[in-house]
Amino acid sequence: MNEPNATPGQIVKAAYKTGEYIAEVAESDGRRVLVQVHAVLQHPTQGDLHHPYDPDAPMFHERRASAYGEKVWVPAAAVKPYDGAIPPYKETLMTALGAEMERMDRLQRWAQRSLERLRSLEKDYKG
Repeated sequence: MNEPNATPGQIVKAAYKTGEYIAEVAESDGRRVLVQVHAVLQHPTQGDLHHPYDPDAPMFHERRASAYGEKVWVPAAAVKPYDGAIPPYKETLMTALGAEMERMDRLQRWAQRSLERLRSLEKDYKG
């Protein structure tokens, strides 16, 4: 939060392991904040974070969203105040999952169209 004293009970947005959540502050030590997850804003990214978009990476990780009520430590800088109603966890989980799946579908379609254009250029370059 850039403020070393996140207040217990405060509702925040917290980034954790490539996901983003609405959570409640349980405690803070100044450097880190322990938050309890209430809703999912962004589903975690799949695959090897050190080799993004590499389908052949040796360790292709499956990352689940943090569970409702799960407590996780996050860096204080990864916590921002949240104003607003807290939507139901399951609803936000499914919305975030759907958004991530749509993002991956768009990326796949973009890659396919790019390959088509590159193959066309290859023919042109060969003369």
